[in-house]
Amino acid sequence: MLKKNRSKAEHVRAGGPTEFRAGTMESSSDEEEVRTFVQVLSDKYNPENFPYGQGVMVMPSPPGSPVKDRLFLPCSLVLSDTGVSKAGDGSDIAAFCAHVVELDLSHNQLNDWSEICTIVANIPHLDFLNLSMNPLSSIKLEPCMADVFSRVRQLVLINTHISWDTVHTLTQHTPELVELFLCLNGYNTVTESQASCPSLRLLQITDNQLQEWAEVRKFGQLYPSLSTLVLANNSVDSVGDSQDTLQRLFPNLRSINLNNSGLSKWEDIERLNFFPKLEEVKVKGIPLLEPYTTHERRSLLLAQLPSVVLLNGSAVSNGEREDAERLFIRYYQDCPEQELPQRYHILVSKYGQLAPLAEVDLTPRGTMVDVRWGDRVEAVSLRLEQTVGDLKKHLRAVLQLPTNGIRLFYINREMSMMIGPEELKCGSRALHSYSIRDGDEILIVPRVKARCRSSNI
Repeated sequence: MLKKNRSKAEHVRAGGPTEFRAGTMESSSDEEEVRTFVQVLSDKYNPENFPYGQGVMVMPSPPGSPVKDRLFLPCSLVLSDTGVSKAGDGSDIAAFCAHVVELDLSHNQLNDWSEICTIVANIPHLDFLNLSMNPLSSIKLEPCMADVFSRVRQLVLINTHISWDTVHTLTQHTPELVELFLCLNGYNTVTESQASCPSLRLLQITDNQLQEWAEVRKFGQLYPSLSTLVLANNSVDSVGDSQDTLQRLFPNLRSINLNNSGLSKWEDIERLNFFPKLEEVKVKGIPLLEPYTTHERRSLLLAQLPSVVLLNGSAVSNGEREDAERLFIRYYQDCPEQELPQRYHILVSKYGQLAPLAEVDLTPRGTMVDVRWGDRVEAVSLRLEQTVGDLKKHLRAVLQLPTNGIRLFYINREMSMMIGPEELKCGSRALHSYSIRDGDEILIVPRVKARCRSSNI
């Protein structure tokens, strides 16, 4: 049987584990119908599942505990998709989870902040908490309960549809929060808060429905120390602020991800330079770049972003930047003056006016050889990237040769007196590997079938 619950006041006075309950306790029969954190913990980390105990800690059960005699608990607990909807006894959580620093409760049925708070309150060293895929959309977190999250540094709330009010309650009570994940929550607006979260460095809010920059700019007010902003798979259609505003709102932003956004103007790319510390940009899959080749996309972006050292996940070398800037000048040098971007004039002052690149014909040149077939000699142009098998097909078509039963020999005219003819045997070997030159000779001879001899015939 589960131990009788002490009151919250008794726990506080005794320095014991904390439990939060919204109302009266359910009957024992109701308790048996739900999956509690304590039950799942006991089942998953049963000693029978860890015969060697590697990478886990042996925890003896406290007297009167309903869990197994001993549990093998790692510092990182993964209890995702286990049907958890309740906390269970807080004293058991406190007894077994004192050393836990990471907790994954994603894909469960937690829909009561009092239950979540009971779990978190009894894990004193919790640093990472994942509540993704729990139904948190219709429940509110009271500020008086939120202090239990004060030690959390990484908080994952993906696809919970958690309200902005609850997000703000959490961030106001997590003074050490560094990373926040709010993906797939259906946000099309951002609600402002009277209090900011100055500790936050990374915000990942991909796959939402944000479209207007007026919503994105609110992140600068909410999280003034933000270093990384991941906005991929939102339809953000512009970067719409002035240089002074972006410098004031995002003074520490070093990385921004706008993959698959709605950016369609080069002016928006130019405004990325207004972030004073920006050094990494991701802008794959935007409408602006659709008309360009892969090489043009990267080069034109690099030329517009002189401070960026990582573009679309790849490091930028000094040589690549110079090549991109020179391509940028040549790309725009024939445009009317009024259509030239400002960056063009800056780069011209750096490199000067560049002459157009010479057009070089890289079409493979044919090599002329004499092909001898009996008394017949024909001058034939060979493409040396072809194989021996390709050459046989070509000669059969040009010289009307038999479809089979021929052999080819290569004769180097300069060395023929010393090394003699070399048979072209391997059908997959490229002709250039034979060092064939103009004026050399290909000799075609019929293949002689070997005759079988036997003393019995």
